[in-house]
Amino acid sequence: MTVLVVSGTGTEIGKTVVTAAVAAAFRDRRVAVLKPAQTGLVPGEPGDAAEVARLAGAHVTAVELARFPEPLAPETAARRAGMAPVRPYEIAEAAQKLSTEHDLVLVEGAGGLLVRFDGAGSTLADAARLLAAPVLLVAPAGLGTLNATALTTEALRTRGLECPGVVVGSMPAEPDLASRCNVEDLPVAAGVPLLGVVPAGAGSLDPSDFRARAASWLAPALGGHRQPG
Repeated sequence: MTVLVVSGTGTEIGKTVVTAAVAAAFRDRRVAVLKPAQTGLVPGEPGDAAEVARLAGAHVTAVELARFPEPLAPETAARRAGMAPVRPYEIAEAAQKLSTEHDLVLVEGAGGLLVRFDGAGSTLADAARLLAAPVLLVAPAGLGTLNATALTTEALRTRGLECPGVVVGSMPAEPDLASRCNVEDLPVAAGVPLLGVVPAGAGSLDPSDFRARAASWLAPALGGHRQPG
C-alpha cells in the first residue's frame, strides 16, 4: 500500500479527516499526503493537505499541486481562474516521486470520484489507474448513502480499480435509524468491507487527542484496531 487514493461519494463528507486518521494510524511510517487540486482557498490559507499534517503529526509531509480560488470542481475552478488544470499524469508523477521518499502516500481527491479535473474530462480515477493504486472510498452515514456508494464502487470496478473498502466519514454522536442501519448495510451495497467509522467532529479535536483516538476508528487494514460490528 505505497500509494492509496482517497475519494468520496461527494463533497464535504469527511475525506480530509479520514485521510488524517489513516496518516495518524501509520505514525510509525513516513507518510505524505498529496492534494492535487485545492479549490475555494486563496494563497496563504491552510488547505486540506496542511490540515491532515496538523491533525496527524510531524511525520506527515503535505504537498499541494494546484490551488484555485473558487469553491468549484477543479476543472471549472481552473477554467474560471484562467489557470492551467491539473492533469492525471501530473498527479501520478507527483505521487510516484513522493513514494520514493515515503512509506505511504495518500492522494486526497476533490469531491467525488468522477469530478472533472480538466477539459478532457479526466478524473481522479484516471490518476489512480496510472498509479495502479487502490481507492479508499469515504461515504456519509445518512439516508441516500447506499445508492451513492454502490454507484461509486461500480464505477471503480468498471475501470478495473481496486477498492479496499469504505469508511464512514462523519458518524453523528446520536445517529438516526438510517445511519445506524447503514453501518451494517454499506458493505453489502458497496461490495467491499467497512474499514472505519469516524465520529462527527473528529477534525475539531485537539491534535494530540485525534492521534490517540484515530486507530480506534479504523480497521487493521488501515493501521487501526477497530473490529467489525
